[in-house]
Amino acid sequence: MSVEIELRHARVRYGPLEALHGVDLPVPAGGALTVLLGRNGAGRTTALRALAGTVPLTAGRVVWRGTDVTRMHAHDRARRGLCFVPDRHAVYATLTVAENLELASPDRDFAPALTGYPALRALLPRLAGTLSGGEQRMLAVSRALLTHARVVLVDEPTQGMSPPVAARTYELLAALGGLGVAVVVAEQRMPPGLLGRTASPVIVHELRRGSVVFGGEASELRGGPSGPSGLR
Repeated sequence: MSVEIELRHARVRYGPLEALHGVDLPVPAGGALTVLLGRNGAGRTTALRALAGTVPLTAGRVVWRGTDVTRMHAHDRARRGLCFVPDRHAVYATLTVAENLELASPDRDFAPALTGYPALRALLPRLAGTLSGGEQRMLAVSRALLTHARVVLVDEPTQGMSPPVAARTYELLAALGGLGVAVVVAEQRMPPGLLGRTASPVIVHELRRGSVVFGGEASELRGGPSGPSGLR
């Protein structure tokens, strides 16, 4: 399986604390869904930010299709085809839903977002800041459906969503992988029913205290899909 983007021996520090300890994290090219698992403080969010370029590495490299992009700014990675959906402040609260979607799709072709999340249609004139948490996550994830990105990174995509909408979200993200997009999501635990809902392979990396303690297909996890350390 070819690699789209990866961290190589990546280290990240926040002041005196090191959040990533020499992490190697290969992200396969489209066709697979990559899941980063870990409790709060494990380093999963930092790993996503390092790939996106929103936090600098103190050591190591970020390599994208064979090119070292470690010093490439986040906005340049975005122009190159990387879409990062953070867990917080992922929408423009003072803009309407339609305006948020327009920023992701200047040609105003919102069809992929509205087909994926039909509930957004009635919300188009609403200010994004007035939406519920689950509605804001739908809007945020919609960016990934509209940007025609080569790499999509989403931190806790289903936070605040109802179980049916969460399941739909993972179906949409897995479908992006089937279109050749490298998709990485970060979650505290394996999403329920994920393995049975996607035709694509699911690659799991579990982080613990800034280090990768497991990497492989989800079916290889000891004790089933909750993870080798019993994440639930």
